[in-house]
Amino acid sequence: MRSDLSLLLCLATTAFSAPLEKRAGRTEAPAGCLVAGGSGKYSTVQSAVNALSKSTTSSQCIFINPGTYKEQVVLSGFQSPIVFYGYTTDTSSYTGNQVTITQSKSQADGIGNDATATLRASTPNLKVYNINFVNSYGKGSQAVAVSATKDKQGYYGVSMKGFQDTLLANEGNQVYAKCFIEGATDFIFGQKATAWFDSVTINVVSASIGYITANGRDSESNPSYYVINKSTVTGTSGAGSYYLGRPWRNYSRVVFQNSVLSNVINAAGWTAWGSSDPRTDRVSYGEFGNTGAGASGTRANFSKKLSAAVSIATVLGSSYKDWVDTSYLS
Repeated sequence: MRSDLSLLLCLATTAFSAPLEKRAGRTEAPAGCLVAGGSGKYSTVQSAVNALSKSTTSSQCIFINPGTYKEQVVLSGFQSPIVFYGYTTDTSSYTGNQVTITQSKSQADGIGNDATATLRASTPNLKVYNINFVNSYGKGSQAVAVSATKDKQGYYGVSMKGFQDTLLANEGNQVYAKCFIEGATDFIFGQKATAWFDSVTINVVSASIGYITANGRDSESNPSYYVINKSTVTGTSGAGSYYLGRPWRNYSRVVFQNSVLSNVINAAGWTAWGSSDPRTDRVSYGEFGNTGAGASGTRANFSKKLSAAVSIATVLGSSYKDWVDTSYLS
């Protein structure tokens, strides 16, 4: 019994320590992981998810072989930590990713935001490494690539692509590090999540007007807070065509700090929800230490220039190191 327990602990430790070997590839499954695609036992990612135990509290992991998987992946109801590993030639960022999961559900199908997502992540204690998530629907309706709706979720070297509502960061403490997030309209949005974005590339697609964040904090007691730290905003859209955010609800709270903002960002920085429904009376929009052509200009009068950067502990709490893979933080 003791030897079996030791083996399980070893496997769990191996699974969680694997991503710490930054700038190396992860081209084989860490010990103990279920394997999807290629020569793996499971032909789809969802079939591997369905094979995980929902009763165990011991960590579980899935490794995905290279390829494009045309499916929706739903994670919910697990008692254990879950880790997803995508095949990659460089674990330190999204650039070496060789796994793409894609589909095209949208609200035009008569479903809600979460139900449109390529990844519906409704389980706590989740880590996702080096996978590309795409919602290919395009213009015309809300269509989510990743829906993160539980506590202590971390996304590392992950790429998320969509057009409107790409990332639903909706509930719980969350971290996004060394990731790529692409969209046009309100494409980082949600209502209750406290989310730390670290060294992410935010790419805006060509549009006459666009909005990066749409935080939906609706009261002083709502903990929601988005901080984009040491990141880059880029894209091919026209100069001044994008705003850092607009308030989905009127207590919206977002900070961009120590980030490089290209000229796609409008001189006002931030904008109202709409001309007849501004929702700007109680927002908390701030900037600190940003550089680049999009960091200058006369900012909206409901935003602030901060005197200091916001700390990760302020957003995620002092115990964030207990669940965040800190090797990915800047």
